[in-house]
Amino acid sequence: MSKVGGKLFLVLALVLSSQVYSQVVMRGKITFERRTNLYKQFDDERMRKMIDEKNKIKIDNFALYFNDSVSMFSYVAPEGGDPMSWMTMKNTVYMNWEENKREVFYDFWGTSIILQDSMVNRQWKITDKTRNIAGYECTRAIWQKNDTTRIYAWFTTDIAPTVGPEIIGGLPGAVLGLATEDGGIVYFATSVEKIAPTAEQLARPKTKGKEYSPAALRQELTEKMKGEPYANRVIDGIFFWE
Repeated sequence: MSKVGGKLFLVLALVLSSQVYSQVVMRGKITFERRTNLYKQFDDERMRKMIDEKNKIKIDNFALYFNDSVSMFSYVAPEGGDPMSWMTMKNTVYMNWEENKREVFYDFWGTSIILQDSMVNRQWKITDKTRNIAGYECTRAIWQKNDTTRIYAWFTTDIAPTVGPEIIGGLPGAVLGLATEDGGIVYFATSVEKIAPTAEQLARPKTKGKEYSPAALRQELTEKMKGEPYANRVIDGIFFWE
């Protein structure tokens, strides 16, 4: 190849690569639908009497605003209200990737609690399985949380920031699908909007509450809820995605 031809090839390669990069989404809004199987969440007889076949799958919606350094994940309340809202947790999660910081905002029956920590470093196993979610080709990854719990995530490299529902991240792109192995909790993106979130949409919530580290919050809840029949379920639910 001549020097002129080589230069033309290099210029063409740079142009094509810049075009591909420009198509990667760096900021936007992802809307998620979460489906919770209440039969799998509540296995005692008293709670089962409050759940029938018609409403055993609880559907909640969330919005995730993001750019290349910050993300905000929060619950979207339905217009008509939700009489079964108390049956599922609805965390607000603020993530600052540049500062390696996360904050999770909980509301326990009117009491606000803020959990603060660094990002979670999970050991993901990326597989060759794919599926289309909200128009994006996604690759499945597996996180073996412990001996009995396996989490599946589907991520796309077409959305560059390593964001996702709850406190999930650390993959080579945005997580558009998230599920427990038994299907008890499933998140799937229903839409991706290529917008520039406002400063307000990405701002840390102004909620005031007592601040905890994960270890301190777990210890306090364990002590205060000792003897309560649902204590372990509540505590495990709070730290489920850790």
